Amino acid sequence: MSLKVMLVDRDPERGELLEQALAEAGYRVIARLRDDGNLAAEVAKHQPDVIVIDMEAPGRDVLEQMREIGRDQPKPIILFSDQRDPDYIRQAVQAGVSAYVVDGLSRERVMPIVEVAVARFREFQTLKNQLEETKTQLADRKIIDKAKGLLMAKKHMSEDSAYQFLRKTAMSRNAKLADVARLLIALEE
Repeated sequence: MSLKVMLVDRDPERGELLEQALAEAGYRVIARLRDDGNLAAEVAKHQPDVIVIDMEAPGRDVLEQMREIGRDQPKPIILFSDQRDPDYIRQAVQAGVSAYVVDGLSRERVMPIVEVAVARFREFQTLKNQLEETKTQLADRKIIDKAKGLLMAKKHMSEDSAYQFLRKTAMSRNAKLADVARLLIALEE
């Protein structure tokens, strides 16, 4: 299955060359934009797998839109640019760019660049999801500990007894342990 690519390039000739290079590399260009004015809306409309932006000097608005895409509808973004400013490159990466390529584009480089960008994006998304899951587990653990503390103080239970009480209640209600702990804390407050 070939990846669906959205191509953004203000220069029609350069965009045509890039579209041909992408097609030769086995990618399907589903949308080709000459204007980056409402990039986030176009991404929502076309649902590409990858976004390729080829601009000599992308502006701050483009960076903000890439940030919005990364937040609301994450996609691998490949940016071809002539801009070599390290600060701008750092900002582009922080905005969600998976690959920042300087010095133009040759046909033989397209496929490896896209493949690496997609792989890096997927790896980053996996790490991001793992971090969110870990944060949730830590927050749940804190809630459970607080509920156990309430039971220990109010009902004079041991820590193990308080935990077993929470666990048994969660099982009997077919609920998560953390949800039972939250309910107990809310009732106590």
